[in-house]
Amino acid sequence: MTSKAFTCALVAASDFNAAAFTDRWSAGAFDLIVAVDGGFAHLQSVSCDPDVAVGDFDSLGYVPMCKEVIEHPTHKDKSDLELALDYVLARGAGRVVVYGALGGRLDHSVGNLQMCARFAECGVAVELVDVECVVSVLVGPGTLELPRLERGTVSVFSAVDEARCVTERGMEYALEGENLTNRTTRGLSNELIGRPSSVTVEEGTLFVFHPIA
Repeated sequence: MTSKAFTCALVAASDFNAAAFTDRWSAGAFDLIVAVDGGFAHLQSVSCDPDVAVGDFDSLGYVPMCKEVIEHPTHKDKSDLELALDYVLARGAGRVVVYGALGGRLDHSVGNLQMCARFAECGVAVELVDVECVVSVLVGPGTLELPRLERGTVSVFSAVDEARCVTERGMEYALEGENLTNRTTRGLSNELIGRPSSVTVEEGTLFVFHPIA
């Protein structure tokens, strides 16, 4: 696989939205599925055999049987998830959907968000699926079309010192061409109201928290 169009699922060891993963997997949405250490157990729980397993496997407790295993030492400078993202970027992934990266330890969640922002800034479309929501990483200039739902909360935060010219359309509250910093709650808790809605940023990177479609 060398095409930038291919879509990869990464499944890590934290809170796993099995239903959301299974819906996409059964629909054939993923060209490559990568288990990240303890995420292998999550995949086994839904009877999914990943294409690749990556990690030091200290969380899993054993080296799994898999089509391809990339084992790393326990003492290293990158997390297993970052190493897995390096791997799929080198394979040419154009879109990465990450499961099991949020929830659990707060330091892991913050680190995973920051790291995924870096990969999105390299040109990969990245989203992280939590138990209750999705976090899409939006890099400017760009627009994210949101699911058309009668209700649901949307929060937008800057992943950089300042994201410039941020606009939210089709939601309960208007945001038109504002600059957002990473030192404010401005952007917290807008509401979907059944209209076509979107978030746009001209410069910088945003974390967009929105409902699962």
